[in-house]
Amino acid sequence: MPQATSEAVAEHLLRWRAIGADERRNDPFGAMRRAGLFRIGLPGAIESLDSFSAIATAEQAIAAATGELGLATAFAGRQLIARFFIAGFANEAQRGDLLSRIAAGTCWAAVAISEPGAGAHPKLLKTAAEPRGGDYVINGRKAWITNGPVADVFLVLAIVAINDGRKRYGLFAVPRETPGLTMTPMPSLDVLAPASHCELALDDCVVPASARIGGDVDAYPAMALPFRDIEDTVGTATTAGFLAWLLRAIASQIEPSQDHALRLGRLEGQVSLIETASRAAVLSLDDRTAPVPARLIGIRALASNIVDEIRAHFAVARTDDGVSRALAAYDVLANVAREPRKQRQITLGQSLWSARHE
Repeated sequence: MPQATSEAVAEHLLRWRAIGADERRNDPFGAMRRAGLFRIGLPGAIESLDSFSAIATAEQAIAAATGELGLATAFAGRQLIARFFIAGFANEAQRGDLLSRIAAGTCWAAVAISEPGAGAHPKLLKTAAEPRGGDYVINGRKAWITNGPVADVFLVLAIVAINDGRKRYGLFAVPRETPGLTMTPMPSLDVLAPASHCELALDDCVVPASARIGGDVDAYPAMALPFRDIEDTVGTATTAGFLAWLLRAIASQIEPSQDHALRLGRLEGQVSLIETASRAAVLSLDDRTAPVPARLIGIRALASNIVDEIRAHFAVARTDDGVSRALAAYDVLANVAREPRKQRQITLGQSLWSARHE
């Protein structure tokens, strides 16, 4: 990671840490806004902050400082949506309207892809946008919208055409106050606070054609599909930060001994490997180099082994409320998109058989 990026992120994190712990806890997103954290990862502010690596650095530091996976992932999700969907696909007018407000913390965008009972599978999605005059009329339902309860604008994936049985999708910026849009908060897991989720009902929601992000591009293969990989890649930084916090929390509450030091030292070495692999994975996003699926699979597997060993050998993991809560949050996030991740791992394993016959 460039030194300038590290220093620029560190400056904003120092401002954030200077805000009192109680204030950060009571108004977590307000504290981030005041510290300028919402500028991180976005173009138009400081060049050294304009990268996926900047988001990952801040996300890792937040997790390492607090152990709050919900806080770190809510921050990263917000910034990634703005960077990938808006900075990456919006036209000049859309970027001018949204990015400056998002960076200032006066606007929050959330992406709405998944649907009740369908997940994010393109063949099962039903929400549709019908052109009508110079507008689009959107009807459908969305679910599991991360940060939805605090969002000001929803980026809604909707069917715009069906060609030879194949659905084509568009992405639309739908303001929260749009008539016909109903937001219903979903029961949230306390262990992931302040991250939250909601469902959307869109009943004859009318938006202008200018609300479409990315023009005529098919938004599912161009946006929805790669965004899952970007989230997974940048999310490794949260894993690295969380594990660093977890080891410190465990070490502070156990009796010093040679056996404990031996085990902790080995785990610290493994966390260091995760940190290094995470930085390399995120840097590939900025360099636009080919992703390495094995790297993400390895990070997840090693992190799971570390957590399993901590649970098996350190009683504090079962008796300390703060550590137990943090581990429960880790379990929730580890199970997100479990099936697609399993399929990628199977594909990686099958590639070894293919390589054997070449």
